[in-house]
Amino acid sequence: MRGRLASIGARESVLSEGWNLVLTEPGACALPHDIHLSAQFIPAPVPGTVAAALEKAGLFDRENPEPLNMKDAWYVCRLFDAEPGEAILRFGGLATICNVFLNGQEILFSESMFTAHELPVTLSGGDELALCFRALGPRLSEPGPRARWRPQMITPAGLKNFRTTLLGHMPGWCPDIHAVGPWRPISLVQRDTVSIDNVSIRAVLEESGVGRLSVSLHNNAEDPSMLLRCGGMEQPFEKIGENHYSAILKLSDIEPWWPHTHGNPRLYDLTLVSDGEEYSLGSTGFRRIDVDRGADGEDFALLVNGERVFCRGAVWTTADIARLPGGRADYEPFLRLAWQAGMNMIRIGGTMAYETPDFFALCDELGLLVWQDFMFANFDYPRNDKAFLGHVHAEIEEFLYGVQASPSLAVLCGGSEIHQQAAMLGLPMEFWSGPVTDEIIPAIAARMRPDVPYVPNSPYGGAMPFSPNSGIAHYYGVGAYMRPIADARRADVRFASESLAFAHVPQQRTLQRHLDVPAVHSPQWKARVPRDRSASWDFEDVRDFYLELLYDFDPALVRREDQERYLDFSRAVTGEVIEETFAEWRRKGSGCNGALVWTLQDLLPGPGWGVIDSTGEPKPVWYAMRRAFRPVQAVFTDEGTNGLDVHVVNETDTDLDLELEVVCLRDGKQQVVSGNMAFKLAARSVERLASTALFGAFFDTTYAFRFGPPAHDASLARLRSLADGAVLAESFHFPCGRGKALHDASIEASLGRDGDSWVIDLRTDRLAQSVHIDVEGYRADDDWFHLAPGPVRRVKLSALSGTESDVPPTGEIRSLGSSRSIGLTG
Repeated sequence: MRGRLASIGARESVLSEGWNLVLTEPGACALPHDIHLSAQFIPAPVPGTVAAALEKAGLFDRENPEPLNMKDAWYVCRLFDAEPGEAILRFGGLATICNVFLNGQEILFSESMFTAHELPVTLSGGDELALCFRALGPRLSEPGPRARWRPQMITPAGLKNFRTTLLGHMPGWCPDIHAVGPWRPISLVQRDTVSIDNVSIRAVLEESGVGRLSVSLHNNAEDPSMLLRCGGMEQPFEKIGENHYSAILKLSDIEPWWPHTHGNPRLYDLTLVSDGEEYSLGSTGFRRIDVDRGADGEDFALLVNGERVFCRGAVWTTADIARLPGGRADYEPFLRLAWQAGMNMIRIGGTMAYETPDFFALCDELGLLVWQDFMFANFDYPRNDKAFLGHVHAEIEEFLYGVQASPSLAVLCGGSEIHQQAAMLGLPMEFWSGPVTDEIIPAIAARMRPDVPYVPNSPYGGAMPFSPNSGIAHYYGVGAYMRPIADARRADVRFASESLAFAHVPQQRTLQRHLDVPAVHSPQWKARVPRDRSASWDFEDVRDFYLELLYDFDPALVRREDQERYLDFSRAVTGEVIEETFAEWRRKGSGCNGALVWTLQDLLPGPGWGVIDSTGEPKPVWYAMRRAFRPVQAVFTDEGTNGLDVHVVNETDTDLDLELEVVCLRDGKQQVVSGNMAFKLAARSVERLASTALFGAFFDTTYAFRFGPPAHDASLARLRSLADGAVLAESFHFPCGRGKALHDASIEASLGRDGDSWVIDLRTDRLAQSVHIDVEGYRADDDWFHLAPGPVRRVKLSALSGTESDVPPTGEIRSLGSSRSIGLTG
């Protein structure tokens, strides 16, 4: 949506060219003419940041950043192409304290990074527009309202008094790159004589299945004739006040919008016809979202269109830590990979920044639910500062106005870890909350997006706000707190809005190109490993814990003796942990309703939290998540003396005819026992089957009874469609641990064509763990997967940008248990 004054049909020119930047000492220049004539200006991209401009000029290194909040930053531009006359200057976002001058006269003082401004101006031709972003650093030590606590992870404490992103201010989490500059577009709007603005859109799916579309707007034309069109129907507007018009359209045969894992994310175009002219109002979808809190009031489950949806995905960081971009082209590579991985929810956390309507438009199209935190985290924010609270009102209203028609917006959350921070510092419950998240935001949200559930904070609920067995949790029992994977069940997680943080190792090609240093030992490597401030451990230590737990070897010893082997095991282990944990959470009988992994993407290349590296390439763990998130799924759970259960999931809206096969293997190749079963699995259902029910006899599948040595080292569950024989899912179980099932498998690979795509057909003589396909210029459809003996496994290769796909690809294939690699040649 445009701004409220920037009317539909108006001519808008984005002021992206001709900007120059110069840095000065704080307060040295009060007005643009105070800048010395000899000042060294550099060209500056707008929208953009000081970091982006300096980096483009070769004056800034994001890997070794200099502080950017200790200088005043002046942006200057001559509006040579702007026509004289009345216009509106629109500033999409100014980070953070900014004076705006037109022809030397101050026309705006902005104190919030998160609010836009629309200013009516009179242009004379050849006007000069100047912006001065005042140094925030010196202001952060100024006294402000007294806080009842100080967070550990964010510095300095004075940030709580300013409306700016916390990115760049979290040591150990992200590089110290400060957000300064016109980070959102600046445009010049010249309105027509007839102005149509203040457009309000609300799309509702009623329980009867009828779609109800309400649109209101202002039109200053004299007695205009207006129609609203949507879904092949139209409705005239009625006048409901001076220059205020409204139309309500009811669509009886509406197709609901669904998250893509559960249906079709159907969107409908909205068109306004005013006095014969057609104007697009964008698109919207019709869906209903509710929260089921259970009989005890302590549950948290999202119901979409009346159906319970298991939410899975990751927490968004930013498309680029230096540029902080907001365009579709910047968002799409990451969001499309989220969609391809089977994620159905993305959370924008309170430590990040608001993203633009382009972000939500993509999520609308892809069928990705969005959990939106407002940008408040960890601090005890001012409670009685009128200016601060005024900024809060403005940013909440502006954000919600921009995404008012977006069906993907699924949860609105007051902020991140405010309640948790206070509780962990030992403060009583009455100290945890405040008027910002408990009064101001929910009141605005209820007025502007009553169709979206609101929660005061994340985490929230329970005796302690971070207790995973009630409400919303930040669950790191498996992960940071190095609990066994069984803790994922014991903790009784209801909904984890963040979880499972690890230092995920990227693919080797990423490291060779962007971080070609000795892994673990190099200070440059360690600088990229995330850590909690003041903790005696980092997230590489966490990963090593699970390496030893799952593979039963000493990570430090392997790292010293064979670094390449250590890195490959490190790439595999975090995916193995995530697959096994989500199997627990998606099993029949689980009380878990969703979990989001921390985080979607890295901020710099290296072993960060992201499941996608900062270059946009999926890490090995991404493929594991893709397997864990399948809408039609089969997973094992080890039930001890109750045996090995298989849980079969069907999230689609169609009954499925399926065949399940379970095989137990000795030495990774010999079938000790096997069985299969054909059955119909109802839509939106989960069923549990005991492995022994398929065998028809007792077998110690979990090696719980221990009557002698183990009879097998791995079990495989394979789920097929009876309609076409396609393998829909596979799952593996290792009764004595993955380390005891590592085999020197002999893998055969052949390259071929399937239509326009290159494919690799794989066959193995015995179980091969974590098979890696490394092909220059291509991305495998699956990677780091277990390959069982038996049928041929076909893997599709997708050409990356710039790859000549007519040339046969080359590369190699290897697995964890073998020192051999298989060459792939055309």
